[in-house]
Amino acid sequence: MKYRTPNAVRWMAVACGIVTTGCLQSATTARAARSTLVIGIDVSGSFRPHYDDAIRFASHYLYGHLNGLGELRVPSTVLVGSVGGGQPGEAKSFQPEHMFQGKPVAEIEQTLRNLFPPEDTYTDFNAFFDRVATHIKRRGLVLVPINIMLFSDGVPDVTNTPGQQAGDRYSEIDLSSLEYLSRSVTVRLLYATPTVSVEWERGVKRQRVRMWTVDAPVMSGWTEQLANDVEPAEQTALWRWVEDNVNFRVRTRIL
Repeated sequence: MKYRTPNAVRWMAVACGIVTTGCLQSATTARAARSTLVIGIDVSGSFRPHYDDAIRFASHYLYGHLNGLGELRVPSTVLVGSVGGGQPGEAKSFQPEHMFQGKPVAEIEQTLRNLFPPEDTYTDFNAFFDRVATHIKRRGLVLVPINIMLFSDGVPDVTNTPGQQAGDRYSEIDLSSLEYLSRSVTVRLLYATPTVSVEWERGVKRQRVRMWTVDAPVMSGWTEQLANDVEPAEQTALWRWVEDNVNFRVRTRIL
């Protein structure tokens, strides 16, 4: 047997320690990967035709993410609030993930309906985005990847220039408070008409913020992915549909 000097043995031990530490750090990093999921639910009158379907989908979406079903990633932080108010600029609170953890889909749905009934007058996106930025900073979530899901028809009721043309109001949607919160900030608009989706993609000013829209006719297809009498963990088609259509990885800018 080949003899190893004490120094050789010592260096081998150090090398093994480095490898082991590196593996442990990699595993820890993988487990501790952080991300923030923000859900905004439009509770104004204009969204009521889609409200019930949106709430039902949101309950499945939350359940899927909180439990890491399919390829959905579990966010380290969840914030759920409303996009709307009884008056322009009205600040709203956000509910944390603890409100929804450990609940089945049906209970999450009922919780959403109780917390966010469709009773407000205005859709004020700027007030919502400002409040999101405030919560992100307060909770020390700056630099963490942020996904903002808007369940809304996308039509703003509140602008800085009253009486302006309808097409111009989208240029006044202000994402500036989100621009430097993280290297990865994505705003996803669900349930808008194709025309409104284009207005958001082309008319809303942004630099670093990524945007993805899923039109209302497309969103109506999510229920076709549900299998009867199948537990959520086994709803493979649904979670694949969500990953392919809603959680699509977005480029910095869509032309």
